[in-house]
Amino acid sequence: MSTIEDLVRTINRDLSPEFEERLRAALANQDREWLIDQIVRLSLDAHSLEEIDRRIEREAKSRARAERLARVQALGVTERTLTRFVDELAGVSREQLQADGRLAADAPAKGTLLLTSTHRSDAGEELLLLAKDTLFALLFGDESSNTRLDRMQHELLTLALPRGKAAALDFMRASTELSAAGTWQDPDNVSNDERADNVLLEVQFGETANELVGRGIVTALSLINSLEINEQVLYARMINIEETTLIR
Repeated sequence: MSTIEDLVRTINRDLSPEFEERLRAALANQDREWLIDQIVRLSLDAHSLEEIDRRIEREAKSRARAERLARVQALGVTERTLTRFVDELAGVSREQLQADGRLAADAPAKGTLLLTSTHRSDAGEELLLLAKDTLFALLFGDESSNTRLDRMQHELLTLALPRGKAAALDFMRASTELSAAGTWQDPDNVSNDERADNVLLEVQFGETANELVGRGIVTALSLINSLEINEQVLYARMINIEETTLIR
């Protein structure tokens, strides 16, 4: 009597010619350099592959940082430009983003999946990038990045978000990351969490006398949440620090 393994081998033999033909056709359309890279990968052991992947990841992050810094320099954040950013975009809701087409009408409900580029139009992508670049400038910007704000005091920003969505803020640097278990009882029964795997991010930043930086941070985070993180409530707290352990 045949076993399931026998059946699988029989089916594989029947499909093998078609599989080979389709694979050859697909490979024929690939870039020559990509094909060489793939052949090299097949000849390497697991340790070498991991090292190559780590190097590629480091290079990609380095490029992304350089590109973000160039965009932040081009923004030239000042109190005047930041005031305009807050006045124009504070309070922009998910519903408004969907109404003007920057966010898809059928995007996953808040509190569920992370939103991706498939849920955003080109205009939505541009707005998300602006929000992230502005947030970066407000938290880490100085004269070297063409960010000119008269910062008078130290504040601490604490963010809590699900670990699976933390990549949305992976551009943040000089932050402390802590693990935390969170509980959320959703009144609409969409996204109840019991001891959810959350990440706490803590970042010290400089605030202006009129607390404009804080309002800019809230505006930027609200946009990032509506366009990508997609939490019903994105926890963020800012507190004044009388003394800081950052020693220069």
